[in-house]
Amino acid sequence: MSRIALTGTPGTGKTTVSELVEAELGLEVVHLNDAIREAELFTDRDVERDSFVADLDAVESWLADRVETDGDASHDVLVESHLSHLLDVERVIVLRCHPDALKPRLRERGESEASVAENAESEALDVILAEAVERHGADSVWEIDTTDRSPEDVASDVGAAVRGEIDPRVGVVDFVDYL
Repeated sequence: MSRIALTGTPGTGKTTVSELVEAELGLEVVHLNDAIREAELFTDRDVERDSFVADLDAVESWLADRVETDGDASHDVLVESHLSHLLDVERVIVLRCHPDALKPRLRERGESEASVAENAESEALDVILAEAVERHGADSVWEIDTTDRSPEDVASDVGAAVRGEIDPRVGVVDFVDYL
């Protein structure tokens, strides 16, 4: 089994794109944030951010148990979450979106202004991309810009990365102008 992380700042399109990729490739998708909540794979609740503090060791065990239960260790799994790049995975696909386009998406989801500002700044500073490259190396990371692109076009790029049809690419997106 190969685990592939689909990650990015909240609002970059991970869930929408993962559903399209799942339908296109027949790839199993694990929506990690749902699993963390439903299987109680967290250590604490961050009241200020209205989120859970994930227990990554428990998440790793849960993923391993899930594969053993399926009995098919040969299939690939796409793990979708803004945390998935922190797991043991073979490849990381980082979705990016310009902060000016990201902010309205987050507001539409009902995020607080503090959360909108924090996520926009994180995106401009390449926080998730930097973490992914530091943990997995540039040769295992694909950076894909979702700004002003249809979910179908982004899903096509993600599918190409999953299938190994495009080379890893890092540093192709720059939102420093936002700062």
